[in-house]
Amino acid sequence: MVVYKNGLCYNNVKNKSKGGKDMRKHYVDNIRWMTVVFVVIYHVIYMYNGVIQGGVAGPFHAVQYQDAVQYVLYPWFMVLLFLVSGMCARYYLEKHTDREFIRVRTRKLLVPSTIGLFVFQWIQGYFNMAFSNAFDTMPDQIPGAVRYLLLVVSGIGVLWYIQVLWVVSMLLLLVRKLEKDRLYHICGKINILGLILLVIPVWGAAQILNTPVICVYRFGIYGCCFLLGYYVFSHEEVADRLKKWCILFAIAAIVLAACYVAVYFGENYAEKPVVNSPFSIVYAWCACLAILGCMKRWGDGTCRFAEFMSTKSFGLYMFHYLALSAMAYFLKTYTPVTGFFAYLLSAVAAFGGGLVLYEIISRIPLLNWCVLGIKKERKQISGKPDRI
Repeated sequence: MVVYKNGLCYNNVKNKSKGGKDMRKHYVDNIRWMTVVFVVIYHVIYMYNGVIQGGVAGPFHAVQYQDAVQYVLYPWFMVLLFLVSGMCARYYLEKHTDREFIRVRTRKLLVPSTIGLFVFQWIQGYFNMAFSNAFDTMPDQIPGAVRYLLLVVSGIGVLWYIQVLWVVSMLLLLVRKLEKDRLYHICGKINILGLILLVIPVWGAAQILNTPVICVYRFGIYGCCFLLGYYVFSHEEVADRLKKWCILFAIAAIVLAACYVAVYFGENYAEKPVVNSPFSIVYAWCACLAILGCMKRWGDGTCRFAEFMSTKSFGLYMFHYLALSAMAYFLKTYTPVTGFFAYLLSAVAAFGGGLVLYEIISRIPLLNWCVLGIKKERKQISGKPDRI
């Protein structure tokens, strides 16, 4: 049985190879916070990219080879985050009821992505609209209430992930009621070839339930990966199988990454046909299998820094882009800073500012519930987030 404490994942099943001591699933926590770090790095590059325009500060040069970082990360990092989220959902539901799951997920996901958007995250909309010069073309006669709603819609930003996560979490409960956990026990028997061939349904899912215009809402592939995380990758036996093959998966992922950049560099990687192409999905799936296996093999430990990042990763995710946008807007509007120093200052703002904002917001009563879904409890330490 798996339980949670201070944002970390504990496995209460006795590990026979370790003399029966309790083991913590450190690799799951480490994958999650490391993926959030990759998300921040991606957004720093994205803010000045020359591929996708609108809502960003824009490029410094016509061709920017650092944009290759986006091509390396984008196909797989959110896919991996949904896989891990599905695994964590399994661990939570082993100890809690469906009703508790609904209550906690709604408070931690739906409240911040709706109420929190209207209360605080609309500020992100200001920077997105400013970067797009929307205020310059907006008629003066537009009412203030309409302007505010435009800021709210434009401020969704990183909240799309927790919105989609809430939807697929509710879908999971429906699936659980229909299959009565039979599917879970069957999936635990899947061999390494079966894990590789899962790329086929993942590719199929990537072709459906994609919203127009706002391309990040890929309900098909993210919902599929969330369910695969729950039913397949939450099995310890599956993780052990991946661990044995992780080096080959890692080599394949590196080769595919280089080829992917060479083939698609300069094209819009976030929209079809690139994002849903067989090449993109195969690369993403190989990278996910490699990371899950490698982290199970070499990343199943912890230290003070890892524990710190595990407890702060949700807050960093929630606030990094706002801090990054504010810095990029300041640099673009009021300074001549470009190139390396713009990236450096933006990265410092994203990581440092994101964590500072989290520490501040998490300590303000009511606002911390609206924006972060933090429930006030007598024994809860301020700033310690509940597990989602």
